[in-house]
Amino acid sequence: MFCNKIQIIEMKKSISYLPKHKQDDLHYLVKAVLEKIPQTEMIILYGSYARNDYVEFDQRQEFGITTTYMSDYDILVVTSGTSDKSVGNKLDSIDHKYYEKSDTRTPVQFINEDIKELNKQLEEGRYFYSEIKKDGVLLYDSGRCKLVRRRKLNFKEIQQQAQEYFDQKFKRANSFSEDVINAYKREDFVQASFYLHQACENYYYAINLVFTQQNSKQHNLSKLQMSVKKYSDELSKIFIKTIPEDKRLFKLVKSAYVEARYNPDFVVTKEDIDALIPKVEKLGEITKRICEQRIKEYGKME
Repeated sequence: MFCNKIQIIEMKKSISYLPKHKQDDLHYLVKAVLEKIPQTEMIILYGSYARNDYVEFDQRQEFGITTTYMSDYDILVVTSGTSDKSVGNKLDSIDHKYYEKSDTRTPVQFINEDIKELNKQLEEGRYFYSEIKKDGVLLYDSGRCKLVRRRKLNFKEIQQQAQEYFDQKFKRANSFSEDVINAYKREDFVQASFYLHQACENYYYAINLVFTQQNSKQHNLSKLQMSVKKYSDELSKIFIKTIPEDKRLFKLVKSAYVEARYNPDFVVTKEDIDALIPKVEKLGEITKRICEQRIKEYGKME
């Protein structure tokens, strides 16, 4: 079993920082998983409950609309020798039974990964699983396997990884750009502004992942813009902060992530979208050029 032979790192194991009822929920879920899925090697809590920055319950009035939010329990179930479909069906049944006990329970989101594939992803430094390992809490450990430490990748591997990240995020950004055109044709300019935000976000994600193989789950376009501007001077020239109209347009597309969804009074005109589309297209062109260049450079490094 692909479990050792590589230096390992210890994960956190205690959930004593959580309130008693949260600990009880997690103990129940762990027990249910072990009863249903005996091939379980590890159960890992990740996300906000692992970092202890979760939201218990938040209700607020946003633009005249009542919105509520509470954090999920994000749980990775690591198994060996099982099919994804089989484990998935069992996790669905655990999920269903869990909610039967109370409709006010904290929501739970399960993902499943085979130990071999998980260690392969960790060894290659894949950012999603690396973050789980860094911040996660080990709720159960069979003792049969260990999680590996990232090894030093050669540039061919970095090139391959960067290409995969680029293909994924750039395709997603372009898909949102197509949605912009469809919304524009319907004269739904507010929805178009949201899709423009999502296109920008994924172009920025692509740049970060290609250049660093790391990314943060961030929706604030100002922070994303700041994180990538060092990779090309052109990125700061799409929305020039000293030009009032550019500043207004950037503020509009940045705020669209929330306002386009929740604010019935959010105003976006046809002229706004006409001005924003070429800017986002320019961002896509720059993203494609600098990412492809960087990926090519990886192939020449030794």
